[in-house]
Amino acid sequence: MARAELTTVESVHDEGSWLFTAVDDYGNEEEIVLLPCEDSVEAWVNKCPHEFQRLDRGFGAAVRDGEVICPKHGSSFDTCSGYCDNGEAKDTTLVDVDLAIEDGTVYLADENYVYRHDGGIDSGDGGPSSTSHLSF
Repeated sequence: MARAELTTVESVHDEGSWLFTAVDDYGNEEEIVLLPCEDSVEAWVNKCPHEFQRLDRGFGAAVRDGEVICPKHGSSFDTCSGYCDNGEAKDTTLVDVDLAIEDGTVYLADENYVYRHDGGIDSGDGGPSSTSHLSF
């Protein structure tokens, strides 16, 4: 399987985070968020492990002082290790996703995921479908 080229380390550091959607081994779509880590980038499943909550809700993750903040409870996770030492999510760790970085370019290298598209789950196909008779 060919690795998927995602973005650059520089872009993740400039934007503060970068979101994409992948499919896992069971055919389930999963959002993955790239976060700056020192001079590199780390990838995490886009969910707080304490209670289902997207860290990046489609407009960037809240990152401050090397930590990504859960928008629901305020727990913060180290962007390099994924570990949380505070709040409701204390002593939990984000689920990691393997990357490869070559010459500043970030690639999805995790054999458990296949790249689907940039952005969140709903952003790849124009949004959720509707059976409503109303149009806007």
